[in-house]
Amino acid sequence: MNVSNQKFQFASILFVCWFASYLERFLINLALPFIGAEFKIDESGLGLLLSVFFLGYALIQLPGGWIADKIGTRKTILFSVAMFAIFTAASGLAWSLAALFVVRFLFGVFEGCFPTAAYKAVAEGYAKNERARVQSFMLATNPLSLVVAPLLAVPLIAHTGWRGMFIGASAIGLVAFALYFFGTHGSHPAPSNQAVAGGGYASPRGFGELIRDSNIWKISVINFGVNILIWGFLSWLPSYMMKVQKLDLVHAGFASALPGVAGVVGMLAGGWLADKAFAGREKYLLLASVVLAGISLFVMLNVRDLPVVIACQLVLAFSMKVSFIALWALPLKLIDAKDMGMASGIVNLGSQLAGVASPAVMGFLIVARHGSYDGAFAFLGACTVLCAIVTMTLPQRKLRADVHWVQP
Repeated sequence: MNVSNQKFQFASILFVCWFASYLERFLINLALPFIGAEFKIDESGLGLLLSVFFLGYALIQLPGGWIADKIGTRKTILFSVAMFAIFTAASGLAWSLAALFVVRFLFGVFEGCFPTAAYKAVAEGYAKNERARVQSFMLATNPLSLVVAPLLAVPLIAHTGWRGMFIGASAIGLVAFALYFFGTHGSHPAPSNQAVAGGGYASPRGFGELIRDSNIWKISVINFGVNILIWGFLSWLPSYMMKVQKLDLVHAGFASALPGVAGVVGMLAGGWLADKAFAGREKYLLLASVVLAGISLFVMLNVRDLPVVIACQLVLAFSMKVSFIALWALPLKLIDAKDMGMASGIVNLGSQLAGVASPAVMGFLIVARHGSYDGAFAFLGACTVLCAIVTMTLPQRKLRADVHWVQP
């Protein structure tokens, strides 16, 4: 198999793993009203339930990056995919609220090993001028899973309850594991922590050296702000559509899926723009998309007409995904493959801290304002301002690197 075919096959398999990862974490958003009813908890408690997943996810980012740098991306990805499939099923088997909190925390820990290894695998297998497009293809699974999640969850909840929904959906993770195990056995990017034919390798930089790189922590701060917006929007959108816009489960699920379509377009467009039209100027693409997200959020806050709200959600979803790809284009292009495990862990830590903070803070704001979502959405708007300010301090430069493939 030539290198071009290897790259395409690997990207396709990793796409399935990313899809399973996002889908199985999104499912709980559709189950929230039913979990709340069974365990008799309000929005603040449900926000904490969402956040505990991201707490585990955040805590593993740096250790997960170190593991990917040390034992390689293939082993790390296989372990993580298998475990998040198991803990998806375990979410439906939780016998109490406390057990569900523990399961969701451990779910976050095991799934959190996946992204750092996946980002590193892309850095190992693709040239720097290809990486934003490849990553946009992978991360298009984020909004795609937002489309699929309601289509899968709604009928499963209707026929088997929220517990049966989690157990049935775990099969998707098991399929992803089998596909990666067998599909990458004969072809995988050469590990950057091993010598390749015709040359040696340099050891990856340690945490202390990486954290002193101002570009890395700036990108992590921006990632925090962008993902406050993303996870706050995704976590509470179904509840918002049911409680504020007065839609039933089926129509709320449909309305929640629509932004996913816009997000897929945003992801793919963002990859092309970052590698082509904005190559070397990715920070301006990031800035423009963040500003557009802020404008659409402001309009949504001030207009209650359902068609306008849905239109704003589509624009918001599109711009959020463009900003996400523009953001990840920066470390993929500025950081060497050998450092991507730990570096992506630092960057992704910002994302997961946002996942911890955003659902919980929004839940408390909703309760504090007696069910109004205005304060929660204003909190999201403030985060867009933070992103814009820090983005303007980032550098502009283009780097190139060779990549290698091996036959294990």
